[in-house]
Amino acid sequence: MQFIDLKAQLAHMRPAIDKRIAKVLDHGQFIMGPEVFELEEQLAEYVGVKHCISCANGTDALQLSLMALGIGPDDTVITTAFSFFATAEVIPLVGATPYFVDIDPHTYNICPVSLEQGIADAKKQGLIPKAVIAVDLFGLPANYPELERICQRHNLRLIEDAAQGFGGSIKGQKAGSFGDIATTSFFPAKPLGCYGDGGAIFTNNDQLAELCKSLRIHGKGENKYDNVRVGMNSRLDTIQAAILLEKLTCFEHELAKRQQISSDYSTQLHEYFNTPSVPQDYQSAWAQYTLTSKQNDREYWLKKLQKDDIPCAIYYPTGLNQQKPMLGYISMDTPNSDKLCEHVFSIPIHSYLTLQQKNSILDGLLRNPL
Repeated sequence: MQFIDLKAQLAHMRPAIDKRIAKVLDHGQFIMGPEVFELEEQLAEYVGVKHCISCANGTDALQLSLMALGIGPDDTVITTAFSFFATAEVIPLVGATPYFVDIDPHTYNICPVSLEQGIADAKKQGLIPKAVIAVDLFGLPANYPELERICQRHNLRLIEDAAQGFGGSIKGQKAGSFGDIATTSFFPAKPLGCYGDGGAIFTNNDQLAELCKSLRIHGKGENKYDNVRVGMNSRLDTIQAAILLEKLTCFEHELAKRQQISSDYSTQLHEYFNTPSVPQDYQSAWAQYTLTSKQNDREYWLKKLQKDDIPCAIYYPTGLNQQKPMLGYISMDTPNSDKLCEHVFSIPIHSYLTLQQKNSILDGLLRNPL
């Protein structure tokens, strides 16, 4: 059994993907070929925004977004303490200062109350908050209705990190369409993943879109030898775009499958575990299905699953504010994040999980529980 079974997915759509790749090999436009622009159009339509700008990976998407927003030295960017390191590392990469706030103990996403407190505290510390990066953790969009109100009230730019959330929604509005600018990742294990690295930026702002298009190609102006700003080399390979075009045709079906598996998990496991909380009118993309034991005995469950050859993972064992490169930056107290780092673990969830595999996972957790 695989934690995420990419081979099973490939077997399902191999002929169509091979055909897509062969077409790229035939026309030979391996960089910025027609499939890249076709994918950008389809992704923008799916998310419901005016612009999609593809790039080399999800981390670059975040950095390009900060650059396009003009975030740099003397600026502070407030973000969650509970996420993958890329969310935080892009902030000092553009010369800005990260400031970490706590998460909602139910959704695991950035807490609006903690954000308000963090904005006030950062200003007291002499920092200059300019932007917020909110993460759609484990597939669930953050509380953007409230986050957008807070950012507007304090004149902060809001960036949606939808690396895990692509396919999620709030009242039908898709992840990738919130804030001033949004990003996602096409890392193979993500809800919509390619067979290498890839990422994208989404926005309704024409000026930001043009800046991102320039920044991803060395600050390109009128042509490749006209550089009007310092940028990056961050283009999505045409072959990866071709693969994503084919995967996008199956994406809604895959989301529905993960939704059903997550529902079955929660129905069976809620007595012994704290199962994922999805607020009303929200839909998760279920990048991960994450549990905490009500007895807070993670090692017991990890050993139990390992004994039954059931893969599991910990997202995340260390908070961003506790990572070595971030220890020099100011952080609020983050008790919710700290607690989750000690207790969370994730079990397999993907669209090609068989009934037998799902039942084996449930049996492994429910047989002789604490």
